[in-house]
Amino acid sequence: MQQSFEPDSPSVAQNLLDAGCDAAFIRQYAQLKGLSEQLLLLRKHRRTLLDRIHEEQHRLDCLDYLIYMTSRTQK
Repeated sequence: MQQSFEPDSPSVAQNLLDAGCDAAFIRQYAQLKGLSEQLLLLRKHRRTLLDRIHEEQHRLDCLDYLIYMTSRTQK
């Protein structure tokens, strides 16, 4: 049995908040009528989050390299 999600339900809104969506995004999502539009919006937000992860990973890599190089000079 497949569960359906109403785009304007409190549980969906809470899930979107937990996923980092702001109030404007949640309103936009709730107003969409078609599943394909909802999926497109969700996938777009997912891509944005993934891009942020990649940016932060690059920053961590740079910092790790600096830590490594600094610790090498101490030896």
